Amino acid sequence: MKAKKFPKWPAAVAVLAVVLILVLFLLQKLLMPKYMSDIVEGNLVEEYYQETTDHEVIFVGDCEVYENFSPIEMYRDYGITSYIRGSAQQLAWQSYYLLEDTLRYETPKVVVFNVLALKYNEPQSEAYNRMSIDGMKWSKAKIGAIQSSMTEKENMLDYIFPILRYHSRWSELSSEDFRYMFHKDKLFHNGYYMRVDVRPAEGFPDPEILADYTLGSNAMSYLDKMRRLCEDNGIEFVLVKSPSLYPYWYEEWDQQIVDYAEKYDLDYFNYEKLADEIGIDYNTDTYDAGLHLNLSGAEKLSKYFGKYLTETYDLTDYREDPEYKQVYEEKIQFYEDMKEAQYEELEKYGEIISY
Repeated sequence: MKAKKFPKWPAAVAVLAVVLILVLFLLQKLLMPKYMSDIVEGNLVEEYYQETTDHEVIFVGDCEVYENFSPIEMYRDYGITSYIRGSAQQLAWQSYYLLEDTLRYETPKVVVFNVLALKYNEPQSEAYNRMSIDGMKWSKAKIGAIQSSMTEKENMLDYIFPILRYHSRWSELSSEDFRYMFHKDKLFHNGYYMRVDVRPAEGFPDPEILADYTLGSNAMSYLDKMRRLCEDNGIEFVLVKSPSLYPYWYEEWDQQIVDYAEKYDLDYFNYEKLADEIGIDYNTDTYDAGLHLNLSGAEKLSKYFGKYLTETYDLTDYREDPEYKQVYEEKIQFYEDMKEAQYEELEKYGEIISY
């Protein structure tokens, strides 16, 4: 009796499908922006997943957290372990979903949210959305971030399969795209973006007169979601407005946050109004004419804020913990090495060119 023969085409189709999926995967890794030497902020969200220790303080927010607070300085001064889950123009709903994502990995004692983003009530920009979302690992939180952030021209499929969005980058590819397909260099310090250069504050246009100073209901609803998420997990929720001369933070907006904080018994600090007390000098402590702090300014603010955190909450001093001490010795060395490298670039070229 002859053995029954089975057609070979199903196996061939399966192999072809696997090869096709692999090729598409590699193409997608190649074509996605790497953000290593240009718009490095695009790597902020992704770097969090490299962390090996927990953090008792988590920051969420936009450039006013990742450029203005130094977690390494707070560790050196107080033993506070903290991380900044910030990204460029991070909107309130993105902060909420990044916080939700963070709670998949750890439960901090304190969450700090910078309120500037509450000025935006609707999705703003695909480019900024991508810098906040593409680096997130896939989860329910990432899906929520995409759905709440998409502009009218965006669609979910482009986020699920980024190759659909970035296929046209062929003409822009460089050696950097090949070099960083599977591994990227570390660029930040627990989410802090270091700049040591100085550009004194300059004049700004007069603030625009608004027809309505009411912070949008969508943005405020996500502020409330963050508060309730913290409450449900036994986390203290702190609101801050980082020191900055521009964009304007209107007094009418500020009063709404004061009222919100009073209603829910939250701490809220407008550090624009406390800049002198902190010791911020906009002639020496900003690298972009008053929009964001440089390293000098960030370390001053971090010392000031770290003192409040230590005195107010039951935070652990991890400087004597053997595991954390070893981890943070490496972090501090990386911090000091980058500081030295940036100063060398300033002296040689008159500007920072690599960060």
